[in-house]
Amino acid sequence: MALRYTDLNTYLRSIFGQRVHKLTVDAGFTCPNRDGTISTGGCIYCNAAGSGTGAWKKGLSITRQLEQNKLAVARRFKARKFIAYFQAFTNTYAPLEKLKACWDEALAVKDVVGLAIGTRPDCVNRPILDLLENYARTHLVWMEYGLQSAHDRTLKLINRGHDFACFCKAVEATKERGIRICAHVILGLPGEDRSMMLETADALASLGIDGVKLHLLYVVRGTPLARMYRRGLYKCLSRQRYLELVCDFLERLPPEMVIQRLTGDPHRRQLLAPQWALEKQANLEAIRQKLEERNTWQGRLRGAAFPDQVTGRPAGCRNSSPSKSAPWKQL
Repeated sequence: MALRYTDLNTYLRSIFGQRVHKLTVDAGFTCPNRDGTISTGGCIYCNAAGSGTGAWKKGLSITRQLEQNKLAVARRFKARKFIAYFQAFTNTYAPLEKLKACWDEALAVKDVVGLAIGTRPDCVNRPILDLLENYARTHLVWMEYGLQSAHDRTLKLINRGHDFACFCKAVEATKERGIRICAHVILGLPGEDRSMMLETADALASLGIDGVKLHLLYVVRGTPLARMYRRGLYKCLSRQRYLELVCDFLERLPPEMVIQRLTGDPHRRQLLAPQWALEKQANLEAIRQKLEERNTWQGRLRGAAFPDQVTGRPAGCRNSSPSKSAPWKQL
């Protein structure tokens, strides 16, 4: 069956010719939205670990985290190449020397062929981008910018601490450096209706970025959002509603944009609602089935052709084979 969207696994296989898996890294960073620089509360949905594992506080070095994760992933997914994903909190929010040391350590681990840096659009500058551009000459580098919504009213409500113009500025500064750009978007944010969420899709499509991660807004215990939920001020999306929104979103994205995620992955003990968010594989399959039922695909509303029936690849991956012009593709 042909894929109806450009998934990350297919994209990475088209480059490296084999399974490549992302390994999460907790490097002990914090966030300006938590340390008092912008705010102390963080975004209303963010947990105390900043979506991290807590590995750094347990004394695990970057090298040890990667080596341990490699073993587990190799057994489960048969992957032999890896991307170090700096996930917890804001991974460009530190002095340049510390950032370089962290990224150098990760890339020194055997079979790590790239970096993915989770950060905020207000936490990058020219020296940081220059450093990442240098890595991008020899490795695959993704900059993952948290956006969540293209609407400033929503960003203020969720206490992001930056506006959409800040995101656009960061994207512009990052483009043309050989660094891939991925935007994180949350569906179901307070106060947003379908038209607002799809306006975010259209905005991303116009910016020429390389990838997107879609997240369901789920309620984590101990957060401001949890207090809103308990007081009846926020209602979670139903599964059916989320499925429809994901399909609507994908239809509006360019076919070459890599879909790195289609739903969130909450911790069972921390999740307050909705409980269906825990059923990740079932939700992914339901999204695929919904695309089939609607006979739609990524980029359809932008005039993209139906995915390749011969190769089974999404349209955006047809011309993604390795080339000698990028040495890191041969790693």
